[in-house]
Amino acid sequence: MARNAAPSPRTTIKRVPQRADYERDTIYQILDEGLVCQVGFVADGQPVVIPTAYGRVDDTLYIHGSPASRMLKTLLQDIDVCVTVTLLDGLVLARSAFHHSMNYRSVVVFGKATLVQDAEQKLLALQAFTEQVIPGCWREVRQPNRNELAGTLVLSLPLVEASAKVRTGGPLDDAADYELPVWAGEIPLKLTAATPIADVRSPHPIATPVYASNYIRRSQ
Repeated sequence: MARNAAPSPRTTIKRVPQRADYERDTIYQILDEGLVCQVGFVADGQPVVIPTAYGRVDDTLYIHGSPASRMLKTLLQDIDVCVTVTLLDGLVLARSAFHHSMNYRSVVVFGKATLVQDAEQKLLALQAFTEQVIPGCWREVRQPNRNELAGTLVLSLPLVEASAKVRTGGPLDDAADYELPVWAGEIPLKLTAATPIADVRSPHPIATPVYASNYIRRSQ
């Protein structure tokens, strides 16, 4: 796929188009940093948005869950789906309430999800889910067994119709408001991890693994 694919009518940013970014690398970076996506669809005439974990492999986004999941069963009916991921980077305080804003990076993906039936692709997707949350964990944990694989549905969504929207920087006030004696600026925000807590049922003392301790440093 081209590094900067032309946006479709559904992915073209209309509101503040200067914040649009259609570069594949930007879309990938945002998706790879996120932990939860919002899956939007219509079920029985009712709009539904479900938060869930996800993983990315190249130009494909994967979601998974139980075969009993209403979301997955609905998505398998060849319906349109909209998946979003948002990273909040800061609160932007202006001199007027009207111009308060947020700094963010977001991705919107449109398409139709399909069932992953190939066993090798399914295992690769499950690895992507794990590595999305805790990089380096997959090589140490027990791999899914046959029953667990059978009890998990994996759906794929191609990143064909996808776009990013990004806001950075400080407030943009009306010219006259710059004379107001009101503080303005940005309050940076970030997701941080606390110190790992070992499972009290562990039969043997095991040192905190590198991927868990590195996660703290990565989040700070």
